Amino acid sequence: MSNILVVDDDRALTQSVCVYLNTNGFKVKGVLSVEEAYDELYGNNYDMVISDIMMPGTDGFEFAATIRQTNQQMPILFMSARDDMGAKKQGFSLGIDDYMVKPVDLSELLMRVKALLRRANIHSSNILQVGDLQMDGNAMTVTYKGEEIICAFISQSDFLTLAASG
Repeated sequence: MSNILVVDDDRALTQSVCVYLNTNGFKVKGVLSVEEAYDELYGNNYDMVISDIMMPGTDGFEFAATIRQTNQQMPILFMSARDDMGAKKQGFSLGIDDYMVKPVDLSELLMRVKALLRRANIHSSNILQVGDLQMDGNAMTVTYKGEEIICAFISQSDFLTLAASG
């Protein structure tokens, strides 16, 4: 079960997102400020962050930049009322992974969350599974239908590049 942190100063929206994602198989915690989010991230392991941009105190841009300084892999999805290209460009340049404009359709949010976590899991596990073929970057093995295939003369960096290109 993936742990998701939702950061938005709109209490009703935060609660709606948390309830919806919790009923769809995720463990979700909502907080109403970036300061609360820092406390949560410090004491707990989260697999993903969904954040608003415009919040009192520290905004979502600064929050995303701080996350990226310590964790390059955790998916960050901005969920904001800002629909301007400048906000989107700034968010993506800071390293966010996706951007949704409010009001959000919760079923679309669910699809995006699943996609982001799927991609993050492939990267963090270094395992790529395509049908009966599995490439394990940590063990440096390739198996097909459970049988190991011997791979010769390939460096680990080449193997990981091949695995990541999917």
